[in-house]
Amino acid sequence: MGFTCLILVGLIFLAWWVPNRGLANIHPNLPNIVGIIVAILSGMAILGTGLLVLTTALGKDIFFTRFMRLVVIKFLLPMIELVGRGLGLNKDSIRQSFIAMNNSLVISQRQKVKPDRILVLLPHCIQLFDCEIKVTGDINKCVQCGRCDIKGLVEISRKYRIDISVATGGTLARKVIVEKRPKLVLAVACERDLTSGIKDCYPLPVIGILNDRPYGPCFNTTVDVAKIDAALSQVILQEEPAA
Repeated sequence: MGFTCLILVGLIFLAWWVPNRGLANIHPNLPNIVGIIVAILSGMAILGTGLLVLTTALGKDIFFTRFMRLVVIKFLLPMIELVGRGLGLNKDSIRQSFIAMNNSLVISQRQKVKPDRILVLLPHCIQLFDCEIKVTGDINKCVQCGRCDIKGLVEISRKYRIDISVATGGTLARKVIVEKRPKLVLAVACERDLTSGIKDCYPLPVIGILNDRPYGPCFNTTVDVAKIDAALSQVILQEEPAA
């Protein structure tokens, strides 16, 4: 991201320097005016990058976190992917960094959400391929045999009293979000699906948890249930016990 910021500042500088040769012919003060504008834009780019780094590192909402999520998702990510492609960087590594930064920005807002307004979305490949009891549509159908991670996820659903849905694809996932209208989504998926889902759902906050793929993509995948538990504990609004 920092490297992309430097490229952006360089492009801003070139946008001023190239026509600067002819600006003085229009008006003697025009090069100075354009130079001030360029300096302000460059300063904003550097300041924004610094704030993003601090927010991610400290886990605290410093300034304009929601606006910075917009900048990262809509503008910085495409540029970072373009720069990474030019440098020969692995696309999934870039996506992992983006997901981690997005999670930090969401959690740093210290937003507390009632359990009934949180939706956990799982890919269907979390369940064993040969399981006869399909939990798509209702995770509580699971018989708790423990052969896959669905058992632990059902326990989390009951612990926090939250809604967990299993989606067979991006289209169904979007349909579930529209129907349930959550205030926050925690999604489990691969790098590609999480990145596209975070972008599609903006401004709805999404926390992304990467799944593990010991047998390859979309087949008997697993997830660290402890990571889901830890993420939910930071965003769930704990209800006061009845007097």
